[in-house]
Amino acid sequence: MATTKVGRIKLGSQGLEVSAQGLGCMGMSAIYGPPKPEADMVALIHHAINSGVTLLDTSDVYGPHTNEILLGKALKDGVRNRVELATKFGIHLTEGQREIRGDPAYVRAACEGSLKRLGVDCIDLYYQHRIDTRVPIEVTIGELKKLVEEGKVKYIGLSEASASTIRRAHAVHPITAVQLEWSLWSRDVEEEIVPTCRELGIGIVAYSPLGRGFLSSGPKMYLPRFQPENLKHNERLYEQVNKIAARKECTPSQLALAWIHHQGNDVCSIPGTTKIENFNQNIAALALKLTPEEMAELESIASADAVKGDRYTGTFATYHESETPPLSSGQPV
Repeated sequence: MATTKVGRIKLGSQGLEVSAQGLGCMGMSAIYGPPKPEADMVALIHHAINSGVTLLDTSDVYGPHTNEILLGKALKDGVRNRVELATKFGIHLTEGQREIRGDPAYVRAACEGSLKRLGVDCIDLYYQHRIDTRVPIEVTIGELKKLVEEGKVKYIGLSEASASTIRRAHAVHPITAVQLEWSLWSRDVEEEIVPTCRELGIGIVAYSPLGRGFLSSGPKMYLPRFQPENLKHNERLYEQVNKIAARKECTPSQLALAWIHHQGNDVCSIPGTTKIENFNQNIAALALKLTPEEMAELESIASADAVKGDRYTGTFATYHESETPPLSSGQPV
């Protein structure tokens, strides 16, 4: 299958420009089975860049650390200046236990660690992966602002943040992008978070646009939506998407990605893959055009009550648990 050239969009209001579709790199090193062969993943990353996909998404917790190291190896020999590199901090693992941290000392140490593993002098887009509800968001963003001023970070992002947290953060330093789960089976962000981002001129990066493989008939996971009591109900959504895809002569995953692409030119999806053939299918979705009637049909079958089960287990923080304490009088930012 021939690859499709990828256009570019402006992400946020601060000047960051990225490919219209990015590449989520997590699965190359973690979560979806054992780490994949390094040489194959480097070849995939180079193929993506040569195809025009330049926003590469990782995090220090993927592995942990090994995904950043992989990207560092892939970005050697003149490749670095061809990409927009995004990574994240905030999920600290100690002896297998997960702790969310946003205190200034941790923010700085995490950034230094990522810079070293990635082998770069500056991170293009640095996200707070999850919000530390013990630390006022203004304090965390204040430290990120210092990192921007020092030239170690170009643009600041948030992930899984509520609308009010986004507003408070943006008041300290402009937020360039908010990463959120958005797909045909995760549409709750449309109610408040997406409008807030657009009001403030913040770009949107949609992760898991294929419903963690659900909309591409991929691997099933341990998450609530894949459990037997929910899966039978949820499979109806896939069956309906599949029927429309057959009519459009495309795959269900291409249809799901095209739906995200049609949400606006301030949205970049970051589907992940470990196979070049799947990558080629994903970017081909950029050429798929949907009529207003087709968009309405998809949204009617993917309504708020179309999916049963939570996105995560109760132990994993989302934007619903991202409110931080107010900034105390005299507290440094």
